[in-house]
Amino acid sequence: MLRFLCCVSALTLASSLSAQDLAGIDAAERQLKGRPYSPYADRAYPERVLFGDTHVHTGLSADAGGGGTRLMPRDAMRFARGEQITSNTGQQVKLDRPFDFYMITDHSDGMGAITDIISGAPNIMADEQGRAFHEAFNEGGEAALRASQELVASFAQGTLSDAVNYQPGNPGFERVWDELVDVTEEFNQPGVFTTFFAFEWTSLVAGNNLHRNVILRDGPEVARQILPYTTSPPTGSPNPRDLYKWLQNYEDTTGGDALAIAHNGNISNGWMFSMVDDFVEGKPPLDREYAEARAKWEPLYEWSQIKGDGEAHPYLSPEDEFADFETWDWANLDASERKTPEMLPGEYARSGLLRGLALQAELGVNPYKFGASAATDTHTGLSAVTEDNYFGKFTAYEPNETRATHIGKKFPDGETAYYTSAYSAAGFTAVWARENTRDAIFDAMERREAYGTTGPRMTVRFFGGDYPKDALARRDLARIGYTGGVPMGGDLAVADGEAPDFLVYSLRDSNGANLDRIQVIKGWLDAETGEPKEKVYDVAWGGDRTPDDQGKLPPVGNTVDLSIPSWTNDIGAPELGAVWTDPDFDPSESAFYYARVIEIPTPRWTAYDAAKLGVEMLEGTQMITQERAYTSPIWYTPER
Repeated sequence: MLRFLCCVSALTLASSLSAQDLAGIDAAERQLKGRPYSPYADRAYPERVLFGDTHVHTGLSADAGGGGTRLMPRDAMRFARGEQITSNTGQQVKLDRPFDFYMITDHSDGMGAITDIISGAPNIMADEQGRAFHEAFNEGGEAALRASQELVASFAQGTLSDAVNYQPGNPGFERVWDELVDVTEEFNQPGVFTTFFAFEWTSLVAGNNLHRNVILRDGPEVARQILPYTTSPPTGSPNPRDLYKWLQNYEDTTGGDALAIAHNGNISNGWMFSMVDDFVEGKPPLDREYAEARAKWEPLYEWSQIKGDGEAHPYLSPEDEFADFETWDWANLDASERKTPEMLPGEYARSGLLRGLALQAELGVNPYKFGASAATDTHTGLSAVTEDNYFGKFTAYEPNETRATHIGKKFPDGETAYYTSAYSAAGFTAVWARENTRDAIFDAMERREAYGTTGPRMTVRFFGGDYPKDALARRDLARIGYTGGVPMGGDLAVADGEAPDFLVYSLRDSNGANLDRIQVIKGWLDAETGEPKEKVYDVAWGGDRTPDDQGKLPPVGNTVDLSIPSWTNDIGAPELGAVWTDPDFDPSESAFYYARVIEIPTPRWTAYDAAKLGVEMLEGTQMITQERAYTSPIWYTPER
């Protein structure tokens, strides 16, 4: 049975309820007997949704600084808290709203090297490769961009000179980490703008992306006790198992708390959610030790960012009409190896979650039990990546007439891998927390009470448990959600094998577009065959639409005017919600559920470029998008 709410008051909805519905509300009211009169007294659950960027590079990252980024951590922090600043290309830029939390995640490998390369430090100029980078980066423009890409490719293929790949023990490395700690603490303002100590561990084996952002819960006195981990031997390693050991050592040594967020499985060529150990000769199956470590240290995964969306792929989910969204599926990070269909299941969040269920059945532990986040991965120091305020991945792709028609990368044979119009306008992470502090936000990420958006700041709640069908008649959905079950990121307990209910609600971004629909995506292991399966359910939608005979909901429509560009909010709904019960539940089958909230069509950043800059786009360039949010899953595991 489906109920949905579209911009109506609780009073209006209640007046249309049946006597049976009202009896259910009376029963819910009786549960409040014995509680304090004030409904806000003794509340222990998170009531605030906070938005932030968990993946930001400044001019201190070699590939950013080398490509012309001159904005440094202080500039990025000023911008993120709402100040107007001057971009790397001299343009004025400002966010529509400040972030609630923020972190700089400059690369740990080579930390401190790029400023010495650009300035021509003696140790750099004495090295042939270092001298060549110095000359190209100081030439600027196309030369600097290509040199930046060459630096990444050299690092990926293990041919980067030690002279330009600073590691722990190098004075420049330690100097920059101290600077990052100073800046992060300087801008931390609990309750208003929270900052975290963080870095990116950039594992890139033969071009296959296994990057993780490491986030620390702690203050400066703890963060200074140990230097960031790198991927370069002998002090570092590209193997995630060794990163997990470093994280354990960090906590054991400092008493601190840390986690890691992986990203861009879509350019890992199947390595991100592998079923085998790619770092061991013969590639044996994953073992329980690995599963336990990954489950412990990686509570979230980055589902969407500038280098494409990573929720699902149309080849893997052919029945999902929304699976082909900002898809990057041509190669690994440096385009050194082309993509094959066999790689795709190891690259996307949904297939990774399904593989996690299979590994749990085999090993007793689910290594891919991750929640949802999203971020920018900007390399300009600017988290300006909403569609109408898109400042690009690198400095060369800040607003200009040619940025959408530039060749992003080529394959080794010279064929174009992609044009830069393929870059996405990225996303942000939302967490449910009680307050805007390091402790509260980190704890929300660690318990997976988080979701990712592709840019808009939608409010989304998602609970699983036992809920009355009239729950949406009330406005205290959080109390109902927490008392009747578990929030996003949690584990379901099912009584007597009964099908679980899911309570989902979303409110549009106050500055954004109406909502098209809310969907619940279910993945499970077939009880008879053990095969992974998935299904997408439309559970709430705006407008007067009815699913067809195959259960498919008609499109919401399209009000986009590309000549302006703009859209109107006279389709869709400003808010949607549902209490949905799984009609296909089998208590013997392991499963996960997550919500996907989709907006009505709006102009993509390429449409704004065409209108603002007078650019004629290449044939086939996508000009319209449907932004979305992904919640962390809720898992069900049968009792054995």
